[in-house]
Amino acid sequence: MCCSGFLKVMMFIFNGGIFLAGAGCLGMGIWLKVDSGSLLGLLEGIEDGDGLDQLVHVAYVLIGVGAGLVIIGFLGCCGAVRESRCMLLTFFIIVLVIFIVEVAGAIVLFAFDGLADKILEDVENEVRSKLQTEFGRDESLTSVWTSTMDQFKCCGYKNYTDFTGSPFNVGTGAYPTSCCSNPQDDNLCNLNQVESSVRN
Repeated sequence: MCCSGFLKVMMFIFNGGIFLAGAGCLGMGIWLKVDSGSLLGLLEGIEDGDGLDQLVHVAYVLIGVGAGLVIIGFLGCCGAVRESRCMLLTFFIIVLVIFIVEVAGAIVLFAFDGLADKILEDVENEVRSKLQTEFGRDESLTSVWTSTMDQFKCCGYKNYTDFTGSPFNVGTGAYPTSCCSNPQDDNLCNLNQVESSVRN
């Protein structure tokens, strides 16, 4: 009897967490959908609009995932508290379907592993090409990449060679300061400093 009560409480707590997480996702999705202008306002300085337009659709994903989690959490909580076979069976079936979809997704990812690598390689090539042609010329791209590199303490997408031949590199003969571990000038980082930073 004691074990049954413990399981009931644990199921309530676990599914209550799922319910709250779902409510949070649902609320965030609704907020993004209703006030998508604020998200676009944050991102308006970025020129490449193709990917950013798709970012707005995240609201729909959040609403869908949030609604699903709210339903699952509700069924689990109420089913545990009321000891309702119908609710618990529905909860179990939904969780089983999600598990089967996850297994199928893992199999698909495993089967198409080369495709994922190809997509990531294409993204890398596109980003590096954009950096080499636009960094230093396009002010918004330059500022976004500079602040990102400063924030994450990194250099480019892959390394400093992403900037070789860029308008910034050609114009100044230098690399962004985030590519050096100890830049001597606040704005410039020469090739020797970059290479010594890579070796260290």
